Amino acid sequence: MRLTLKVWRQPGPKAPGRFVSYEAPDVSTHMSFLEMLDVVNERLAMKGESPIAFDHDCREGICGTCGFLIDGVAHGPLGGTTVCQLHMRHFQDGQTLTLEPWRARAFPVLRDLVVNRSAFDRVIQAGGYISVPTGSAPEANMIPVPKADADTAFDAAACIGCGACVAQCPNGAAQLFTAAKVSHLGLVPQGQPERLGRVVGMVEAMEQAGFGSCLNYAECEAVCPKEISIDFIARMNRDYLRAKLRGTPPIPPR
Repeated sequence: MRLTLKVWRQPGPKAPGRFVSYEAPDVSTHMSFLEMLDVVNERLAMKGESPIAFDHDCREGICGTCGFLIDGVAHGPLGGTTVCQLHMRHFQDGQTLTLEPWRARAFPVLRDLVVNRSAFDRVIQAGGYISVPTGSAPEANMIPVPKADADTAFDAAACIGCGACVAQCPNGAAQLFTAAKVSHLGLVPQGQPERLGRVVGMVEAMEQAGFGSCLNYAECEAVCPKEISIDFIARMNRDYLRAKLRGTPPIPPR
């Protein structure tokens, strides 16, 4: 199959960017999207041109490193998947695809399709951990956890921090990411002592990082590669309100 790619090229954070068109001939339907970009970059390098910069690491949908907009949709048209898991068989011969980086104030563009997501790191540092001394790890079955709580915590912990939720949200909000990180710790016994202080610290760090406000568009849930529910946002909001009513201070950031 043959594709035309309109790619956002920006040499640096402060440099102006623009869309540049590239032809991608002889694309195999068995390729992943990133493998297709690898081939395009090889051709660019052979011609002495600068390759398209994009983030990637494990290429197995686990690390959350890869991610950009394909025709305006985070991670592309296939639901519940990352760009590295997206295969070319989901596109049509002769199709034109527009590739651009995450568009959010809190995620400034570094180069081409690469953005700075360190704002997520600051949210995690503000409370995404358990600091209560627990001694040596006990045998798992010695700590009773209701099955429903364990399953829900696991669903929240599936978040890979890719940033698709922020990129797709019209307001650039990070509530789904923050709520997932708050909830997966707040649902297990080890996370209960710092539960309210954690949510205060992480929500305030999220707001300070420049993310927008959540207006329940649910675009975040629609493009999340791990299909995390916006129900976690409601859980986070309840905990935050409870913490504020009690005057709970945030836990010390790490």
